[in-house]
Amino acid sequence: MSTHTLPRVRRTAAAAVTTALALALTACGGDESGSGQAKTGGAGKVTVTDATGTEVEVPAKPAKVVALSEMDLDSALALGVKPIGLTAGRGQKGAPEYLAGRAGDIPVVGAVTGPDIEKVLRAKPDVILAGQLADPKVLQQLKAVAPTVVTIGKDKDWKKALDLTGRVLGKQNEAKTFLAGYENKAAALKKKLGPRAGATVSVARYSAKGTAVMQQGVFISDVLKNLGFKRPGIQNERGQGHSTPISDEDIQQIDGDRLFIGTLAAKGKDADLFAELKTKPAYRQLRAVREGHATEVDGSKWTSLGGGLAALSVLDDIEKAMAK
Repeated sequence: MSTHTLPRVRRTAAAAVTTALALALTACGGDESGSGQAKTGGAGKVTVTDATGTEVEVPAKPAKVVALSEMDLDSALALGVKPIGLTAGRGQKGAPEYLAGRAGDIPVVGAVTGPDIEKVLRAKPDVILAGQLADPKVLQQLKAVAPTVVTIGKDKDWKKALDLTGRVLGKQNEAKTFLAGYENKAAALKKKLGPRAGATVSVARYSAKGTAVMQQGVFISDVLKNLGFKRPGIQNERGQGHSTPISDEDIQQIDGDRLFIGTLAAKGKDADLFAELKTKPAYRQLRAVREGHATEVDGSKWTSLGGGLAALSVLDDIEKAMAK
């Protein structure tokens, strides 16, 4: 994911942020050796070490949470906390499609390209979950609004992010219970799949930009690894970004024993384009397609940042497709 760009804010909001910034910076410390542990701070406060190694003092039980990434939204909801503001998901106007039923009414305070500082300021959060935000200027502005925690490390590990989010939200036990439940469900599905757990599984996304595959180092690849699946071709390698474009001439690279492919939106332009893809001879000649082993999936769940709720739902999708 590219570095977030600094958004424009109205002069009044910028002044408010600047004033608050002078007070907030004295509380911001840095420690590159942090591991996400929480420790007791002042009255009603705890100190957590975020994904960058920075110590952040947060309320022991924050009530007003802003989630600035899809994974932050997923993690908060998985722990029983409904944020008061969210960042629109990739290709979405609001929450990712798979979370729309739980988060469709949450106000949008930013996009994948970055938060709207003014909207975040108006939300008056107790804590800000900043995902993998790396722009120091934006982080500085956010810290002036409320304690800001970078929750996603360079490895984009959703389990580590969920554990850290649990510490930030005072939901450590809930996070441990959720993760244990996921591990048990994944182990049960792997056993149920039997020899099929050794299949070669491809995951691709289709959009106006064409076809893209999911390589190593992203959410869905970690889930597939938990089930013992193999991956075809370059999907065994770590990609440069979140997904890797594939030309129509190289579309055979998305083939495998099983293919899971989708778009970020079930309706609209991407879905129409996907319908066209399925009529192309090169796509129809893929072995997974010819053998009836291609499954259409929700790209907002399978091919975005993901999270705990996405992981559980992906397991359900795989069971439905493969455990017959």
